[in-house]
Amino acid sequence: MKIPFSYILRNLGTRRLTTFITVFGIALVAFVFAAVLMMARGVQETLVATGDPANAIVVRKAAQGEISSIIDGTTAGIVRSLPHIAKTADGAPVVSGEPVVVINLEKNDGGLSNVMVRGISPQATTMRPQVKIVDGRMFSFGAREVVAGVSLSERFRGARIGDQVRFAGDQWTVVGTFEANKSGFESEMWGDALQLLSAFNRGNSVSSMTVRLEGEERFDDFKRAFEADQRLNQFETKRERKYFEEQSEAMAIFIRIFGIFITVFFSLGSTVGAMITMYAAVANRTVEVGTLRALGFRRRSVLAAFLTESLLIALIGGAVGLALASVLQFFQISTLNFGSFAELAFSFALTPDIIMTTLLFSVGMGFVGGFLPAVRAARLNIVSALRAA
Repeated sequence: MKIPFSYILRNLGTRRLTTFITVFGIALVAFVFAAVLMMARGVQETLVATGDPANAIVVRKAAQGEISSIIDGTTAGIVRSLPHIAKTADGAPVVSGEPVVVINLEKNDGGLSNVMVRGISPQATTMRPQVKIVDGRMFSFGAREVVAGVSLSERFRGARIGDQVRFAGDQWTVVGTFEANKSGFESEMWGDALQLLSAFNRGNSVSSMTVRLEGEERFDDFKRAFEADQRLNQFETKRERKYFEEQSEAMAIFIRIFGIFITVFFSLGSTVGAMITMYAAVANRTVEVGTLRALGFRRRSVLAAFLTESLLIALIGGAVGLALASVLQFFQISTLNFGSFAELAFSFALTPDIIMTTLLFSVGMGFVGGFLPAVRAARLNIVSALRAA
């Protein structure tokens, strides 16, 4: 015979204090576990959103990021002449050679941090339709002016409209702020590529080249033409979205490993708490267990009942932890991006796979914490249990 599920549910409410403490402990661990996964996913989604599926990016091979890549003027000219690149109305290739530099700015909460400044060409705005000026105006090409991403403008001093930013020995005026669909661009400053090259004495060497393809499906054709030109064997091209996705991997892996290590450490305490709760349940219900066995319920039914009770407690704790973690989606934080060595603002992202993983992790704690007490309950001697009365 199987023990009714209603019996298991009723017992959850008989020890309210110990059950609450156990649920609370598991909920805290589930909250930390989910928050870590949400943080890593948020970094990935922010950088993936930075790329456009119809764009390809060209960088030097083995460069860890745009900041460490250099493309000389001759190479840039070769890239512009490749086939399968979209053309403007007057027949010019839609290509943006972009120098990328890192400067120091003071954060609103104190301390200096790195900020990425990207030089763009007039065609860059056509290639990135997600970028929209939301306040002020676009900078004037040929002037020492910049626009700041909304995330950057909110977190750093000197990044608001009308402020003067000093770098490369000159003053640059912030004339506008822009949104970019919650992508990594919102953590950057943009200015005229030619002005940036002149200010940093870089001649005509850019950090990367972004190419608008004739269509998303033409990337393989473009890549074949790129790789067939031996003059480009020191460089590589990737889909822009793929490139920025790879830029997120190092930081996402670090966040997961570090966060999960801390979570596993905390989970030991919650597992022990669940075990103590279930051992106490067995001790307090010795007579009940003896009665159930005397009524004909088998040992495996008793084991399943106590184990199910532990799993339910853990599942409730996991659900509570997830509910708390879901609130993090309304907050934005920033950290240093390992790929660019500059600040990156991102939001926590909760996805179905994170929900499932967190619940399974919580149930796992319940199983480990409840198995031994359940075995103890199942192995109680009927006569000895009834004599406990």
